[in-house]
Amino acid sequence: MVARVSLPSRVGLRLVGEEAMSTLREVALFRADLMPIIPRALAGDDVVVLVHGFLATAGVFRPMRRRIRRETGAHVASFSHAPGLGVKRIARQLARLVERIPHGTRIHLVGHSLGGLVARWYVQEMGGHTRVAQTISLATPFGGTRLAERLRLFVGNDLHSASEVLARLREGAHGCAVPHTSIAGTADRIVSTPEHARFANGEVLVLPGRGHNTLLFDREAIDAIVRHVKKPRDP
Repeated sequence: MVARVSLPSRVGLRLVGEEAMSTLREVALFRADLMPIIPRALAGDDVVVLVHGFLATAGVFRPMRRRIRRETGAHVASFSHAPGLGVKRIARQLARLVERIPHGTRIHLVGHSLGGLVARWYVQEMGGHTRVAQTISLATPFGGTRLAERLRLFVGNDLHSASEVLARLREGAHGCAVPHTSIAGTADRIVSTPEHARFANGEVLVLPGRGHNTLLFDREAIDAIVRHVKKPRDP
């Protein structure tokens, strides 16, 4: 008897192709924006601070950054962190960058993957709640990732499901007034399920068929970020 081998569906092949193209875009942008970008903002301005993920640089945000600037009028800040640094060390770099942004600005933190953990750690554990209006995550493994064991020499200790960092973020989620929006994709192979990309508190947007890196460049994901940045200020 000859066993039947099921071929990948056209949809599955398309999703794999989209994620591969997004990863290639990341690689092409890797050398861009290695130095911190600090905008000349004034009190009352909106400033979006972008925090990238593992094995990337702030250059991966260039398409998103253009749209944010064009459609919201906000300033955009970013920095590149070295591969292998844990959440706490990167959060200290984020804190130093925020210190260079004038007080009285309305700061929005947007983090991809590991960057989303950094944003919430800064807000909940380092006093960032006094400066930040909201946080937004894209494909962030709040519930851990199966790749953490392989990355243990790098950032894996922060990314496995039982890590101290993830536990602290969950425990402090409801005691922090800074709102959060989680954006997840159903085709994310790094964060195994959209539920694992969901923070313990706040809004959730699940986009069908989007992969881990695809979310960086996805029109609907960026639409959601633009909408949240443009939300009216609380009275």
